[in-house]
Order: sequence, then C-alpha cells, then structure tokens
Amino acid sequence: MLRFLLLLLFLGFTSCTKADTPNANEASPELETMIAQMLIIGFRGFEVSETDWIVQDIRDRNIGGIILFDYDVPSRTSERNVKSPEQVRNLVSQLKSFSTYPLMVSIDQEGGRVNRLKERFGFPVFVSHAAIGQRNDTTFTRQQADKIATTLLDLGINVNFAPVVDVNTNPQNPVIGRIERSFSADPNEVITHAEIFSQRHLRKGIIPVLKHFPGHGSAWNDSHYGMADVTETWQPLELEPYRYMIETGQAPMIMSAHIFNEQWSTEHPATLVYEVMTTMLRDELGFEGVLVSDDMQMGAITEYYGLEQAVLLAVNAGMDMLIFANNSVYDPEISQKVIEIIKGYVASGDIKRERIEQAYERIQRLKARF
Repeated sequence: MLRFLLLLLFLGFTSCTKADTPNANEASPELETMIAQMLIIGFRGFEVSETDWIVQDIRDRNIGGIILFDYDVPSRTSERNVKSPEQVRNLVSQLKSFSTYPLMVSIDQEGGRVNRLKERFGFPVFVSHAAIGQRNDTTFTRQQADKIATTLLDLGINVNFAPVVDVNTNPQNPVIGRIERSFSADPNEVITHAEIFSQRHLRKGIIPVLKHFPGHGSAWNDSHYGMADVTETWQPLELEPYRYMIETGQAPMIMSAHIFNEQWSTEHPATLVYEVMTTMLRDELGFEGVLVSDDMQMGAITEYYGLEQAVLLAVNAGMDMLIFANNSVYDPEISQKVIEIIKGYVASGDIKRERIEQAYERIQRLKARF
C-alpha cells in the first residue's frame, strides 16, 4: 500500500512538472518557435495588457525572455519598467501569465552604477562590485549578493546579468573600471567574489550570467557607442574567472563582449567570431551552458553591421540567445524581423537548422533546471 501511494505521488509530481513546462520537451517544435526562444526583448511599460506588442511577442511568438530597465534612453525619461517594488512584482507576474514556455525575466542588477532597482523606487541600497572588492570580506560579499538575489526572487525576476567577471586591468576603462563594475585587478579576487555572488543567486533559483566574455576590462572605449579595440591590451589572465567558474559548475549562462581583437579576427568583434565564442569558450574552456549576446543594438554592432549580417554572424559564431534591449533604438517589431531573418537564413542554408536546434535545447535545459 505504501509503495502504491509513493508511486501515485511520483506520477502526480511528474505530471505537474510537465504541465508547468508543456512545450519544453517537444520532440520537434516549429522552427519559428525555436528561433523565438533565442530572443530576449526590451520594451516600455509599467504594466501590460493583451493588446501590447510585447504580450503578442510572448504569447503568440513564444520569445524566450524579456529584459527590464529603469530608464528609457531613446526618450531620456524614467518611463520604462520600474516604479516601485509592488509595480515590478505585478508587471513580472503579468508577463509570465501570457507565456506558454517558462519566461526568462532578466535585469542588469550588479549594484552601484548598474542598478535598475534603485533606492528612489523603494529598493535597498546595492553597492558596486568595486566596493565589494575593496572591502574584500567574503561575509560582506555574501550579504550583498544575498540582498540582490532575495530582492529579485521576491519580484519574480529569474535572470540577473551579473556578476561582472571582467578583470580591472585598465582602471580608466569608461564602461568597466571608471564606473566601478569590476571586483579587482587580480583575477583570483574576481573569482573569490564572483563565486560567492553566483552561489547566492543559484541557491535562490536565480540564473547568474557571467559577463563579458572573453574580457572587457582592458578596453579604452565604450562598446555601447562604437568598437572597443583590445588588440594591444587584452591579456590571457582575463579568461581565468571563466575557466574557474565553468570548471566548478557555476556558469549556467555567459554573456559575450562586443570587443575587437585582431588576434581573434581581423574583421569582427568577439560576439560575431566563431573562434572566440565556440572554439575558445566551448572547445577550450568546456562551457556547456547558454551563451547570450550583449545587446545587439549597441553601437559596436549597429555602426558596422546591418541587422541581417549581425544576426547571421552572431548565430553562426555560437550565440544561443540574442538580446535586443530596445534601449538604444526602440523597435516594437524587432522580434518579428529577427525571426524572419533567421528563418530565411535556415531556408537558404546559411544557418544550419542543427544550430537552431542546439541553441533551443540548451535554453530548454537551462529553463528546466531553474
């Protein structure tokens, strides 16, 4: 009798798990659905309804995720996604309610300058990575990481584009060192604090995303506005945090860097280079998780590439997910455009269907885990 009851409990649990993710185990989903799962899209709105385009993207196109911001760059206003804890919690709940697949709800919540959940909106104070590194106290690091992870969990946000594991080799770097986004110039100290940061997120069921591979710390300019050339400054030690976190199983997701190094490619930034994103990251370092691009609408991409070419190169380089933050330019039709672009390349053979299936399978494994 006891065995029978245990069997019923097991079958009931299994059924609930499958019902929670009805499409995650499809043998052969539609190509368009697999492509849509590769997209993370930004939008405007403190709340959403069935008529909003982002809801149509989620409900009808099955996009893989969304990204939240507190400030809208194109309009130069705070009319974006964050107004208060209760409002964000309700927004996230609304977004998830429209999704058939588990929805990645993501945010850049590093602390310090890159801090979407600000004190003025009613959130706690979150210190920067640099402040954590300067304190160099693992108890303090754990407290700060717990504070971020607990806040995200309460809101329903399940992906944090943090920690930054860029080594601070150039303190004058305008997008890393000067705005206090690196833990340290010592890769071992970066590892110490990044490991704690990731562990506390993983314990709360939040996906931490290491960034920016293969290392943005030495750049002299900002890839948001143009190409950041690290040919003369990048060092192999910048790979060490990635190597350690991958080997210890604490890197479920990694974000690429739009940095240029002619030693890797004489034509393209790292995000678009197979030898960096597949040969180096996967074959040499052994990464098996989900690889996500930095925002594909940043200047390092848009100033040099059309949308079609950028998407083609990124997917073939090894990107499993592409971010279109809609916070440099704003295009409500971006997901439709990208889906059609990739479908066209699959039809022509320029992108192999197997590459799309590979990305889809990695995304679903990650979603099932969390």
